[in-house]
Amino acid sequence: MSEPTQGARRETDRAITAVWRSEHARVIAGLTRMVRDISLAEELAQEALLAALRAWPETGVPRNPGAWLMQAGKRKAIDYFRHRKMAAGKLAEIGRDLEEVTADAETAIHEALDDDVGDDLLRLIFTACHPVLPPESRVALTLRLLGGLTTEEIARAFLVNDTAIGQRIVRAKRAIADAGLGFEVPRGADRQQRLGSVLGVLYLIFNEGYSATAGQDWMRPRLCEEAMRLGRILAELMPDEPEVHGLLALMEIQHSRAPARTGAQSEPVPLPEQDRTLWDRRMIASGLAGLARAYRLGGSAGPYTLQAAIAACHARAEKAEDTDWARIATLYGLLNQVAPSPVVELNRAVAVSMAEGPAAALSLIDALRDTPALRNYHLLYGVRGDLLRRLGRHTEANLEFLKAAGLTRNEREKAFLTSRAGEEI
Repeated sequence: MSEPTQGARRETDRAITAVWRSEHARVIAGLTRMVRDISLAEELAQEALLAALRAWPETGVPRNPGAWLMQAGKRKAIDYFRHRKMAAGKLAEIGRDLEEVTADAETAIHEALDDDVGDDLLRLIFTACHPVLPPESRVALTLRLLGGLTTEEIARAFLVNDTAIGQRIVRAKRAIADAGLGFEVPRGADRQQRLGSVLGVLYLIFNEGYSATAGQDWMRPRLCEEAMRLGRILAELMPDEPEVHGLLALMEIQHSRAPARTGAQSEPVPLPEQDRTLWDRRMIASGLAGLARAYRLGGSAGPYTLQAAIAACHARAEKAEDTDWARIATLYGLLNQVAPSPVVELNRAVAVSMAEGPAAALSLIDALRDTPALRNYHLLYGVRGDLLRRLGRHTEANLEFLKAAGLTRNEREKAFLTSRAGEEI
């Protein structure tokens, strides 16, 4: 057989990269079910990838590359247990699951694997997001195992050094092993609590992408896209859970504004000033459909569905002045009953200011100033500055904008707030 040309090899490498991105989580999940060890499953999946990198440039990408990778991972697992003289029972258990792959059998094997792949993925998602882990570890492990991001990519996204992220992932895997957590989808009363942890992880990932906590970038779209991709997987695997659809709808509607959220110099553009013709209408339509599905499933009072309903109010307004701020204020009030939070109350105050005027909202804002959770929250002072500016109290407003600028760690936001303090009166 002749050597593949350089162009053909590059094309195969690109295909392998695409396949790995779409299939790696399923491969890791399937192998974890077999070997009951996330770290080992990840190593075996990486070895399967290396086998593909060696074989596919010569043989071409198989018709069902995910099945090929899974079979390669199974063979690596058997080699691992044979080499270490593991218990014969474990070897037999995995051996029964192994079938020889031939070109004619690939499709049948792929279909057989599909019988378990949904449950395997759900098991991996619930394990990576287990409440026994600290939130930052859940995020890192989810991005690593399910998002396929490297340690360096995760570190770069959260402005943390590589070593710290690597340690988080290692500690998370060790905590899962030490706690003896079952690789399973929770049932009964535990299911909703555990699902809340999963949704919380996706929400954290999305929010860090939507409004970066620190650094030079106002947004990190890769994180938003990854959170939405995982949200779509979860919606396929749990089609009857309204809050899954509510969260996905929220993320899609929010992210639809991405092209309009920054200006020519990458500076933040406030929502009322955004060019709404730049909003992604296809993504909005998908989000609104997901919101409608959450409603049909009886989830209208869920916290993510309520937030999606708020986002939908903005999405439906063709012009900023068409926004139904009174409904938004009501929805925030409902959200504060379901998931009480001073940040929710701050957002409700903003909606009240738009519906009833700045004076009506200023007392609500001032009542929040001594809340410990908001004492160093830059947006509290930014909102107060905006209200004072609208009331004509410009000197006080400028002081609030400067205080807000001093509290944020995001350089784009800092420059924006500082410029607001310097605006001509």
